[in-house]
Amino acid sequence: MELFEAINNRRSIRHYTTDPVDDDKVNKILEAGRWAPSWANTQCWRFVVIRDPDIKARIGQSLMRIKRDDKLVDNPGTKAINDVPVLIVVCAEMNKSGCKPGDATSKDFVTDKGDWFMFDAALAVQNMVLAAHGLGLGTVIMGAFDAPMVEEILGIPEGYRVVILLPLGVPAREGKAPPRKSLDEIAARDRWDS
Repeated sequence: MELFEAINNRRSIRHYTTDPVDDDKVNKILEAGRWAPSWANTQCWRFVVIRDPDIKARIGQSLMRIKRDDKLVDNPGTKAINDVPVLIVVCAEMNKSGCKPGDATSKDFVTDKGDWFMFDAALAVQNMVLAAHGLGLGTVIMGAFDAPMVEEILGIPEGYRVVILLPLGVPAREGKAPPRKSLDEIAARDRWDS
């Protein structure tokens, strides 16, 4: 699949078949994440690959409930986590990425963005979702969950945070493209008011 085709056609998939995903495809997706850019090449991301149905079910319970018709209901993502053969949990090492006071490279400059672990994790995840799409698999990037709960379930060590849940499986149906803003609405030339 050509790169721009993958970028334009990848969709968030929330419904999956129970078809298995082999280790070769999972490893290719992990490799895509491994090759993402990161702050000063710190590569703060870590990936936990989960196939165990009981662990996936426990993690599924960490998803935030949603409001529907003035009632709180279970997040439909819970079903996706339970249905997929593979769940990739993306973690990040804290205080490794980004320019901090005292860093040899900072020269008394510190960014106002804080720890860059979210940027770096997102870059890795973008590579991974595009790779999954290129392999005929579906994903959805999940961030609305109780991270400390997932950290406890997985035994994540101190100094690391769970950032993203990434279900991975064969799409049960094709995703639809949501409307996109035009370039005129989101891009300026030389100055904001151009």
